[in-house]
Amino acid sequence: MSRKEKNRILCDVLGVAYVQRQELLFNCPACNHHKRKLSVNIDKNVFKCWICDYRGRNIRRLVRKCGTFTQLQKWDSLSGRIDFTKFEALFSDEKFREEKPRVELPAEFISLCSRNIPATGRHARNYLRKRGLTDADIVRWKIGYCFEGEYRNRVIIPSFDDDGDASYFIARSYNGDSYKYKNPRSSKNIVFNELFIDWNEDLTIVEGVFDAMVAGNATPILGSTLQKDARLIQKIVYNDTPVYVALDPDAREKENKIIETLLKYDVELYKIDVEGYEDIGSMPREVFKERKQKASFIDRDNYLLVNLLSAI
Repeated sequence: MSRKEKNRILCDVLGVAYVQRQELLFNCPACNHHKRKLSVNIDKNVFKCWICDYRGRNIRRLVRKCGTFTQLQKWDSLSGRIDFTKFEALFSDEKFREEKPRVELPAEFISLCSRNIPATGRHARNYLRKRGLTDADIVRWKIGYCFEGEYRNRVIIPSFDDDGDASYFIARSYNGDSYKYKNPRSSKNIVFNELFIDWNEDLTIVEGVFDAMVAGNATPILGSTLQKDARLIQKIVYNDTPVYVALDPDAREKENKIIETLLKYDVELYKIDVEGYEDIGSMPREVFKERKQKASFIDRDNYLLVNLLSAI
């Protein structure tokens, strides 16, 4: 009965279907191709468009994207995998009723996004280029530097919340200071550069901001781990965003805790292999893309096995 009801919901959401063995074929909502090339397999809980390669391992994403709230509720009630008690606890936490963190960039901040930067910015720009950043990266991440003041001789990578206000910044030394990072005394319960994240695309969680620059639609964690009430967790669950985890090889314990937390909320989850590199930031972008394509899918059933095998 559940399968028939799910079929009915999908047809209400996506239109008339063509039945082919164990799959339903619909018109793809992503590319709007005139032929029914979106293949949906309810038993395996997967979908894929054979034209634009729009795909996923959770059909709920399709219902949420294209259907109504009522249709999504019906789908969730049939799936029986959402713990609504935990879900409600996540969004009713008092911490999310507090005002979002705001910071002021250093008064000495000088942007590196201009074509004509001061001579004092030469060392900062050269440092970024040695790390593999292009001018487009510098503009996209709104990077600047400080030549004097508390953050003297440091590149400044600002974070903006979804209102466009500065919520945090990373200050990285470019002249060999023994203290590589000197960041503001502000709350880290933010989504770094939330303004530029596309929650409808898959998101990569990485260790540091330079890793995120390689990973594309990505955000770095700003602490030892992600608590279950972190704003980043809230945004991922609310937007039903697929997540790729790509932390440093020496951060296995931290990675496991994050994976366990995300699995509690049925997040579509993948693990990227970082072995052989210090971190994602030191990985060529072509290599990262290849490894992302080969990422291991993780769910509640295979997580324990994957974790055990990775420890061998």
